[in-house]
Amino acid sequence: MKMQLLNVLKDIEYRLITGDLEKETVSVEYDSRKAVPGSIFVCVRGFTVDGHAYAEKAAEKGASAIIVDSGREGFSDDELILLAERYGLTVVEIEDTHKHLSDISANFYGHPENILSVYGITGTKGKTTTAFMLREILERSGRNTGLIGTVCNIIAGEKIHSEHTTPESKDLYEMMGALVNAGSSSLVMEVSSQGLKLDRVRGIRYRTAAFTNLYEDHIGTNEHPDMEDYISCKLRIFDNCDTGILNLDCSVADRVIEYCKGKVELITYAIDNGADFTAKNLRPERRGHVTGTVFELDSVYYKGDIFVALPGKFNVYNALCAICTAYKEGIGIDAVREALATISVPGRMQPVENDFGVNILVDYAHNAAALESVLDTLREYTEGRIITVFGCGGNRSVTRRFEMGEVSGRLSDHTIITSDNPRNEKPEDIIANIVTGISKTDGEYEVEPDRTSAIKLAVNMARAGDTVLIAGKGHEDYQEFENKRTIHFDDCQQAREAVAEREGREG
Repeated sequence: MKMQLLNVLKDIEYRLITGDLEKETVSVEYDSRKAVPGSIFVCVRGFTVDGHAYAEKAAEKGASAIIVDSGREGFSDDELILLAERYGLTVVEIEDTHKHLSDISANFYGHPENILSVYGITGTKGKTTTAFMLREILERSGRNTGLIGTVCNIIAGEKIHSEHTTPESKDLYEMMGALVNAGSSSLVMEVSSQGLKLDRVRGIRYRTAAFTNLYEDHIGTNEHPDMEDYISCKLRIFDNCDTGILNLDCSVADRVIEYCKGKVELITYAIDNGADFTAKNLRPERRGHVTGTVFELDSVYYKGDIFVALPGKFNVYNALCAICTAYKEGIGIDAVREALATISVPGRMQPVENDFGVNILVDYAHNAAALESVLDTLREYTEGRIITVFGCGGNRSVTRRFEMGEVSGRLSDHTIITSDNPRNEKPEDIIANIVTGISKTDGEYEVEPDRTSAIKLAVNMARAGDTVLIAGKGHEDYQEFENKRTIHFDDCQQAREAVAEREGREG
């Protein structure tokens, strides 16, 4: 598509430093490597990189316009005018290029946020699974729906690799524009605290905005300085929504209620507290190859049993959150029940079918708390042994390795310690740290550094009634080694191949 620069800057205060505002532009970019002839290059100042330093590279690749920040250091008007004369550029200055990147992108892509029905989900845990559940419900109700989140982005039915839970505003608006062009009517998106803090979702209004829970996480130099900043950023999702949805059992429910009072209608869900939507009488159930949970829903929407094709209390919470949005949207209960009964989320308790009566699951649990939660849940669903396969990532916390080893030793019947993403560390050194942790327990374990062999070993040793948990990588389809070298590696694919080999021998 093409658009005059003047129209791209509509409703944005700017100062023309030099050049022609009527020239046509073909794309908006903030990464100079993606610039093409006719691009607008927006110089964004990040935590570690200043986009102004790459303005000339963008010009060399054919950018026709450069938008600079009024608060930039260096890069005087005279220097910019010389650059413009050398490459035939238009140079425009605005205040806070990072903030207004969303406005520039919204203008360029035709304001898709005003056409799509957008549903936002925030919280420390549960965003991904809830987003997949809600998308499946909307699709089954006849609404062509996109998804933007941690595992992948789904645009017009095509799965696209995801770099961030919530992409930069330019990328977000570009994807929304593609959804509109493909005839989609709805978008479900995970909204991270960083997405809210850094204005990546600026300008988007949500039909429903859901808050799942809050745990201590994402505290660090380039994320949030403390928990107060973390929750304050998450609460911003309610500043621009029609209806809020809240887990009344979460630790900060009172804080959310207070924040929304007088400005946002809240629909609540819970298991432990009385709410608008309540789940009771949770019980594990296996249907065919699927291990899931049945619960009794009590609400004005529907009273009766719901089967979720994922195990665990936490997935009942996720289902309740999605159900609240379905109710608000007037979607029939049949579409909800069908969607939840067949839901599968890449790398989140993802089942691998087999004829051995073994429950084989791939999950992203990559720290001690997550692993403990998953293993505690699986104990309720397992008649036999729990066999856990996991490793830990290199160039990451050593303490995590001790902790995960200890958790698996306590809660698994047998652990196979293997490699994950070793990065620039030796796999055997990482494994040695895990062994230190597991050695504090009485849990059985063995070491198999090759992850493919470790998965095969687990599949082959499992008997009917056992559970095999392959943990740590989940939806990732790669392994990362030294100097960022990667190979294709998919835990689900490896498990399926191991199952096929075993079935071939026993068939």
